[in-house]
Amino acid sequence: MKALQQTFSRWFAGESASVSGALPVRLGGQGSFSATTRPARVRGFDQPLVWVVIALMLWGLVMVYSASIAMPDNPRFANYTHTYFLVRHSMWLVISFVAALLAFQVPVAVWEKYAPWLFVLSLVLLIAVLIPGLGKVVYGARRWISLGPLSFQPSELAKFAVLLYAADYMVRKMEVKERFFRAVMPMGAAVAIVGLLLLAEPDMGAFMVIAVIAMGILFLGGVNARMFFLIAFILVVAFGLMIALSDWRRERIFAYLDPWNEKHALGKGYQLSHSLIAIGRGEIFGVGLGGSVEKLHWLPEAHTDFLLAVIGEEFGLIGVITVIVMFLWLTRRIMHIGRQAIALDRVFAGLVAQGVGIWMGFQSFINMGVNLGALPTKGLTLPLMSYGGSAILVNLAAIAVVLRIDYENRQLMQGGRV
Repeated sequence: MKALQQTFSRWFAGESASVSGALPVRLGGQGSFSATTRPARVRGFDQPLVWVVIALMLWGLVMVYSASIAMPDNPRFANYTHTYFLVRHSMWLVISFVAALLAFQVPVAVWEKYAPWLFVLSLVLLIAVLIPGLGKVVYGARRWISLGPLSFQPSELAKFAVLLYAADYMVRKMEVKERFFRAVMPMGAAVAIVGLLLLAEPDMGAFMVIAVIAMGILFLGGVNARMFFLIAFILVVAFGLMIALSDWRRERIFAYLDPWNEKHALGKGYQLSHSLIAIGRGEIFGVGLGGSVEKLHWLPEAHTDFLLAVIGEEFGLIGVITVIVMFLWLTRRIMHIGRQAIALDRVFAGLVAQGVGIWMGFQSFINMGVNLGALPTKGLTLPLMSYGGSAILVNLAAIAVVLRIDYENRQLMQGGRV
């Protein structure tokens, strides 16, 4: 208990040295006065980053309640109370906060040591979710494992596991990073295996995020530009073939290009068209918190994938721009911590932090693009804000690892050891 109290004190009060006394300071021969030698206060973690994350989570909690409060009026959710999603989301936030505190206590060297094993665990869970009886089917997709009253989505853990594995892999392959078959192909094979398992669920959105994370870490790890563009070309061709060979994916693309067409408005373009209606109703300042009409059974998944549309309707353009700026700042701050770690010759830590930055930035970009009609509809939540326990849990754990990296960076810059 005493150690836990010291941890909280160090987190929320910052670390500072004790006052060592007073020194006499002479002022131009006119006598002297005492000046304390109190050192500058050194914080043990990045406080602005923490407060932005907390602000996003609390705003997300309010919006999840606002977007889901009317769902019990639908016969499909008749057994739910009006606070059902609020209570569950709050419960996941508490669990995630405890998990983040625990993740922060783990030194980065331990994450590096067990990165391959965490990757193997994620593969086992991705296989387990495909087994009938273990995997839970929702809307035709088998993506969840039931854990009593809660459900866990292995694809969220896979994002974090691939990130750690890719960073560890680049550190181990640093000497041969210029050779395609020795440096890139093994990592490509690992991502391909994960991709095949995700497409079997199916979950193309998670596969896209994982592929971008892995490709970004390879590039930041020193893979030359020719190999990077070759990897990018292969991925674009692969995703293009997935769309071309899948009728329902092609229909989504056509619906995205013309959501108001009568053929798509009540089909694949239904979500996009109502998302655009919600954002259009919000205009500049919004209709006010709780005043959304589209969340009243018009806009599907308003509390998950299309939470930003409800924000746009209730808070207007100002609210949407605020969310965009917060995620932009968050991504930039995390990338800065990663660059700082690499400057301190901590390559694994730096690649992990930058990988988290790529993850948060890319997934929020895709979600916002879908809500605003700039990208085809894809089932990706808005990190830290949308309803989804597994996503919140893994996102906060990843942020905690970034804070640990920043904490260790500060320790080294102060002359300490990690």
